[in-house]
Amino acid sequence: MTSLSLFGFCGAALVGLGLYGILCHPGALRKIIALNLLDSGVFLLFGVIARRGGGLLDGEAAVGADPVPQALVITGLVVAFAATALGVALVLRLAAASADADAEQDKAPAGAHPQATGPRASGATNQTRLGPTP
Repeated sequence: MTSLSLFGFCGAALVGLGLYGILCHPGALRKIIALNLLDSGVFLLFGVIARRGGGLLDGEAAVGADPVPQALVITGLVVAFAATALGVALVLRLAAASADADAEQDKAPAGAHPQATGPRASGATNQTRLGPTP
């Protein structure tokens, strides 16, 4: 078994584990981690496929790498990092918003309804406020 085939099998295993995590785990953070695992496997497979013949490496024919797929993998790593940061920020924002909603629901008495205020109370349909509605 050559080192390229070993890297190829590891990349395929990472892709399989990432797909399993995305399809079978319900948590948003787990899905983000599984997506990162899938990305890493795809990048590894792409690097293995991009290799081509060259000199000697550890007794087997070494291969030189094509610089274009290397540049694409590096760009993909940067994009994957940015997407991960955005996804984690959105999960944190969602968790904070749901915690605020739960806290407001716990504060209100059982039979009381909050009075409508703001643009909804006056019947206005054009909202100029940004962010979630109260």
